[in-house]
Amino acid sequence: MKKILLVLLVLGFAVSTYAQQRAVLSKSMRDKAVEVQKPVKGLETAEATQMPGENYKSILSETDIGSTWYDIQTNQSMQTRVYLHDDGTLGAVWTMGPEGNPSGNDRGTGYNFYDGNNWGTAPTAAIENAAKAGWPSYTTFGENGEAYTAHDYDEGTILGTRYERGTGDWNLVIQGGPAGAVDISFPRIVTTGVDKSLIHILSTTWVAYNGQEAALLYARTSDAGASWEIENQVFDELGTNYTLEVGPDTYDWADPNAGTMAFLVGDGWMDMVIMKSMDEGETWDKSVVWECPFPLNGSAATDTFYSPDGSHDIAIDNSGKVHVVFSLTRSLHDGTSQSYFPGVDGVVYWNEDRPAFSNDINALNPYGDPASELVEDYSLVGWSQDVDNNGSLDILDEWGYYNTGLSSQPQIIVDDMNQVFIVYASVTEGYDNGTANYRHIWARSSVNGGEWWGEFHDLTNDLINLFDECAFPSAADRSDDNIYFTYQADHTPGASENGISAEENFTRFVTIPKADLLSSIGEHNDLISASTVSQNYPNPFSGVSNVYVVLDEPADLSLEVTNLIGQIVYQTPVQHYSAGKAELTVRANGLESGVYFYTVRSGDKAVTKKMIIE
Repeated sequence: MKKILLVLLVLGFAVSTYAQQRAVLSKSMRDKAVEVQKPVKGLETAEATQMPGENYKSILSETDIGSTWYDIQTNQSMQTRVYLHDDGTLGAVWTMGPEGNPSGNDRGTGYNFYDGNNWGTAPTAAIENAAKAGWPSYTTFGENGEAYTAHDYDEGTILGTRYERGTGDWNLVIQGGPAGAVDISFPRIVTTGVDKSLIHILSTTWVAYNGQEAALLYARTSDAGASWEIENQVFDELGTNYTLEVGPDTYDWADPNAGTMAFLVGDGWMDMVIMKSMDEGETWDKSVVWECPFPLNGSAATDTFYSPDGSHDIAIDNSGKVHVVFSLTRSLHDGTSQSYFPGVDGVVYWNEDRPAFSNDINALNPYGDPASELVEDYSLVGWSQDVDNNGSLDILDEWGYYNTGLSSQPQIIVDDMNQVFIVYASVTEGYDNGTANYRHIWARSSVNGGEWWGEFHDLTNDLINLFDECAFPSAADRSDDNIYFTYQADHTPGASENGISAEENFTRFVTIPKADLLSSIGEHNDLISASTVSQNYPNPFSGVSNVYVVLDEPADLSLEVTNLIGQIVYQTPVQHYSAGKAELTVRANGLESGVYFYTVRSGDKAVTKKMIIE
C-alpha cells in the first residue's frame, strides 16, 4: 500500500482538487473481460463468511444514517435514494439486510429522515415486514408527504406513501405484474401533478413477457395505489424491435421539471434512448442518445465495441432540456455469454442540443481512436485520476467489480442557474488494502450547462474513508446552495457476490457546498483558460493528437509545442475560429519520444499543458 501517498493525501483538504493530465490503464488491464453477472430469479447471493472479531463502528461519522449487511444496492444504475423536499427536509432509503444474513433473506427498505436539524436514529428494522424486499426508490408526495417504491420478492412492486413526512405509519400496497409475470421488480418512482399526488412507477419483469426476455412496464396512480389509471403498460418503442431484453436497473427517471417528465433507458446491448412526456405519461416521444451496433442483444458472437455500461442518470433543466450522464465499458458476446471490460474508463456527458452518438464500434472509444466521437472535457468528462501526477495510472491488478467500468455509477444535478454537477464512483490510485484498490466518490461541475468543465474533486479522501470502498452514490435531483447525496461504504472493494467476506456496510449522507466545487472554475472572462482548453488526446501518442478549445465568442488561435529546454519544435499558424468547439492538431512526425509542452495562444492569453510522445 502506498502509505506515504496516503498520509500526504489525508493531511490535505477534505475535498481535494485535481487538474492534471489524463492517465490511463495499461492495454492489458483494459482488455480484461469479465462475464456479466445477471440476477436470476430464485438464485440469491451465496452466504459469505462473517469477518470475526471486527468492529467498524469506531470510525463512524456523524453523517452515517444507516447500515446493511446486504451490500448490493443496484445491478447497474442507481435509483433516486435521497430527496430534498421544499421545506428543506430530506428523506433517504436503501436496501437493508440484517447481520448474519448477507445473502439477502429478510432484507427490506431502510429509511431515515432529516427534519431540518438532525437525522433520525439509524433504523434497526426495514419498513416492510417481508421475507425479501428492497431496491427502493424515494420521492416527495402530496403537500407534505413522501413516497417510495421497492420490490417484494414474490408479489410485485411495493408502493409506500404517507401524508406527513418522517412520521406515522406507511400505507403499503402491492402492484402486481401482468398474468404470467406477477413478480415485477427493480422499480423507480417519480411524482407529478397538483401537490405531487400523481405517482409514476417503472419496473421490469423477472420472466419473459411481451416477446422479450424481460420487459419494461409503466404504471400510474392518482390515489396512492388504491387504483391504477395505467398499469403494466409496455412501450412499443421499447419492445421487440428495440431489444430482446430491458435488464434490471438500466433505466432512470428524471425529476420532472418545466412540464416535462422523462426517463432514460439503455446499456451495452440496446440503444440508449430518452422517453419524454409532456402530458403526465399519456403519450411518449423517443429520442436516441447512442445507437448500439448490436441493438437486439442476440446470441450471435460479436466484435467487441465500446458502449455504455448500463449505469447512468438523467436530469431536466428549467427550460425542459434533458441532460444525461453515463459511464463506459466494452461489450462482447462470444455466442454463449455476455462479457464486459471493467478496466475501460470514462464518464460521458450529453444533452439534447448535441447530436446522438453513432453506431460505430469506436464512437464511444475513450482512448483516442480516429472514429471516436468523444471530446475530452466536453463530452468525456470523468475518469480515474492520476492522483500522484506521475503520468501513469498506478492501481493493482484487482478492484471490486460491479458490472461497470473503472469509473461508474454517475449521478447528475442541474440547478436553476444551469450549473451542472456530476458525482461518480471511481477506482482511485493510492488507496488500496494490499489486494485491491478502493473506489472513491468524485465530483466535477460546469457553470454553463455542460459546455466546459472545472477541476476534479475527491469527495471521500478524508480520514474516515482511509480504508473505505465508496460506491453506489445516489444524488438528490434538487439542490439549494449545496448538493446532497448518499453512498455506501465498507472496508473491502467489491460486493459479497464476488466471494469477499461479508461485513457491515454504512449508508452515508453527504452535503457539499456548490461553492467548493465551483471555486476552481472562476469567472472565465478570458477567451481561453485552463478549463476551456482540453488536454491533448490521445495522450501519450505517436502520430496525431488533437486539442479542443471551447470558445464563447470568435477568436484567433495558434498552438506551439516546446521541448523540456524551451525550444519550439512544432507550431501552427494563427487561424480565426468561430464560437463553439475549435480543433487544433499536433503532429509528432520527426519528434523524439519524451515529455513536451503545448501552448494555445489567443492574443495575449496563453494556456500551457503537458503532453507525452511515445
